[in-house]
Amino acid sequence: MPSYKTLEKVAAAEIQRLSATLPVGVREALAELPVHLQALPDADVIEELGENILGLFSGETVEERGETLLPSPPQIHLYLENLWDEADADLPTFRQEVRITFLHELGHYLGWDEDEMERQGLD
Repeated sequence: MPSYKTLEKVAAAEIQRLSATLPVGVREALAELPVHLQALPDADVIEELGENILGLFSGETVEERGETLLPSPPQIHLYLENLWDEADADLPTFRQEVRITFLHELGHYLGWDEDEMERQGLD
């Protein structure tokens, strides 16, 4: 397996490249959304969602903004070692998994449910 720093560099470059291709409105929404690259999920995420989770969106969606009394800041987490394992240790497949997972979590931020994700090809 490449070092974490290598996976982080590849994933960050892929997210930046992909972000530049998104529609203007989505890019504007994304500008307010931190994306965290982590080796593996934290223990509480593993306990709730399993150890093989690839990514996670948490916080308020675009649609919920301003509706909650104690808002949770929106953010995306991508778990690079899990994405590498999902890609069967293949760099081009890793890039694809980063793209798919990033777009899936971005879809959650935009307020899409799982059915909409499937319609958009992000399931």
